[in-house]
Amino acid sequence: MTAFQREQVYRNYINGEWVKAASGETEPSINPANRKEVVGYVPVSGIEDLNRAVAAAKAAGRAWRRLTGAERGNVLYKAANVLERRADEVAEALTREMGKTLAEAKGETMRGVAILRYYAGEGMRKIGDVIPSTDSEALMFTTRVPLGVVGVIAPWNFPVAIPIWKTAPALIYGNTVVLKPAQETAVTAAKIMECFEEAGIPAGVLNLVCGRGSVIGSALAEHPDVNGITFTGSNEVGKRVGAAALGRGAKYQLEMGGKNPIIIAADADLDLAVEATISGGLKSTGQKCTATSRVIVERKVYEAFKEKLLSQIREIRLGDGMSSESWMGPCANEGQLETVLNYIQKGQDEGAVLLTGGKRADGPGLEEGFYVQPTVFEGVEPHMSIAREEIFGPVLALIAVDSLEEAIETANDSDFGLSASIYTQNVGAMLFFIRDMDAGLVRINAETAGVELQAPFGGMKMSSSHSREQGQAAIEFFTSIKTVFVKS
Repeated sequence: MTAFQREQVYRNYINGEWVKAASGETEPSINPANRKEVVGYVPVSGIEDLNRAVAAAKAAGRAWRRLTGAERGNVLYKAANVLERRADEVAEALTREMGKTLAEAKGETMRGVAILRYYAGEGMRKIGDVIPSTDSEALMFTTRVPLGVVGVIAPWNFPVAIPIWKTAPALIYGNTVVLKPAQETAVTAAKIMECFEEAGIPAGVLNLVCGRGSVIGSALAEHPDVNGITFTGSNEVGKRVGAAALGRGAKYQLEMGGKNPIIIAADADLDLAVEATISGGLKSTGQKCTATSRVIVERKVYEAFKEKLLSQIREIRLGDGMSSESWMGPCANEGQLETVLNYIQKGQDEGAVLLTGGKRADGPGLEEGFYVQPTVFEGVEPHMSIAREEIFGPVLALIAVDSLEEAIETANDSDFGLSASIYTQNVGAMLFFIRDMDAGLVRINAETAGVELQAPFGGMKMSSSHSREQGQAAIEFFTSIKTVFVKS
């Protein structure tokens, strides 16, 4: 019997202690591969719990910010080592809570380890510049100071990587943190918090409050003692978070949706392009903000590409992510499954042609899970819902075009601008794409989904609040510049 079959009860982590929600209420975290399996019971917290966490973070702030960057970095290094040692355990929790395959979960967990080590090193980098003064007897320079208390609102699709890539830079630059994870993946969040606890993070510096977004997420955005909010999630919720923060003068960072295109030029290596389209669009059951959604193909190679694509998609094996035989797991929860199925129906109602998939998956071992067949449409027009709205599921929309110019125009015809890719062997086409594609991340001969931790990440248009996460760019959000003038 595994630990997950023993139905553990998890708690909030506030001021260095594991505590129940004030209400005492919990709810089950369900395995999306088998709705009858409870991964664990997680707190349903309220405003009282959040207030305690924010107060703890505020009280811990002065001592934490006075540590050197190297001292804060040592804590992150230790947390990385603990997470690496517990990687199998954390990855298993991730798979059982969210549904992605164990191989993907292990990769994400090790990415979390790498992020922690990267930002631990950031504690030794410069945080300012010397600026010449017009006064010959003065010294003028800049330094950076932390915001204070930072609220982290994280989604369920990357329950290890995203909380860590927000929390690690916040901490290394001297902030204290209140983390509100997605309730669907709160067990995974608790295990990450255990790693920080074992690493010796001081009480109050990092706090975990589990609860519904409508309660805890909203209250974090509105709390007068929370100086910055970093959010990843839907556009609808992100707009509310940003408006609440703006209304009281807090700094905010929003990473939201995508409707990411891959362009297949007439000279593309079709085998590689098909592989990238499937990997980018269907891994993690399409539940990535950078997942491929629109597949824009030059008409000269459209039929050949489509035939190769459908042939490979029909061989995909669905199943529990814990099985090594499964290539694609379930949707993360029942609500997401229903959303995907509704979009598939809408695609058919609006006149798109369903080529494969389109139904809830059944069969041995799938009956109790939230599985949907990998789905491909053609005859998709730019005005259709499946070409414009984020589905967050394994649905690909094929769009045929007559030229590269039309392909880029079609790709840019979107309210979103997160990631985009092109498959071509023509250097001129590559440069044209790089110059004219309206996306925060553009990739050449690579899938749309793929973000390196040392590089800035963020979108254009409705995909982002136009700030950037990860890499050294993170310092821009998590600190403020202070200009210093010293007169002798």
